[in-house]
Amino acid sequence: MASAGVGMAVNLYFVGTAGCGKSTLTYAFEVWMEGQGFDAVTVNLDPGAEALLYTPDIDVRDWVKLPEIMAEYGLGPNGAQIVAADMLALNAREVAQVMGGFDTDYFLIDTPGQLELFAFRYSAAQVIDTFGRDQTALCFLYDPVLVKTPGGFVTAQMLAATTHFRHPVPLIGVLAKADLLTAGESERIVQWAEDADRLLAALLDSPIDAQTQLSFEFLKALDTIGAPRTLQPVSAERQSGFEDIYNLVQQTFKGGEDLEA
Repeated sequence: MASAGVGMAVNLYFVGTAGCGKSTLTYAFEVWMEGQGFDAVTVNLDPGAEALLYTPDIDVRDWVKLPEIMAEYGLGPNGAQIVAADMLALNAREVAQVMGGFDTDYFLIDTPGQLELFAFRYSAAQVIDTFGRDQTALCFLYDPVLVKTPGGFVTAQMLAATTHFRHPVPLIGVLAKADLLTAGESERIVQWAEDADRLLAALLDSPIDAQTQLSFEFLKALDTIGAPRTLQPVSAERQSGFEDIYNLVQQTFKGGEDLEA
């Protein structure tokens, strides 16, 4: 049996802003892996999740219940989510023990809807360490609505770079819900990720206002601190792009070796 934290299974965290499609992609990637004959275990780390497309194999709501936190501490949903994130860290070892009972290739880990709960809370680093940092990768989802404009794309790049800075493990940039974009839009966004000069030119073609000026400054900072230089278009609706994610993960942890079906 593989053991969480010491086994060879990959912990793949799906991370991004609210509404970018983390839960949908978690579900769709599991379905794709099963279709390839590979084994994957889904882990829900969002205690506030009300309706999921999939039934998690491991669910943080078995340990941390948001309604109970709200009632006990007299908090609203947002405040309760912060408390829940810290409580998850306290229960991380128990969750890891359950993960250790699975003999699997991948743990597909669905993170809380609010990015800041995963990116900025110290408790998230504790969870990553407890589950096993050496076999961990982040799949950062870019919201297609946000990144259609050059300024919005720079904002998403900053969020991805900040998340990577907070959690320095391999990070895969994913253009989520690519089916909502035209082929031309998707290609242009991918080019912005690969070529900073193209992105700069797009910013120069934008109306020069305070937001554009700020985007210029952010772009300079990104050149200094680094940001994902590749972006994989993915569509859960079309079941496309999953092989690209899989290949990147396998290249990172297994030297490109394929899993045994």
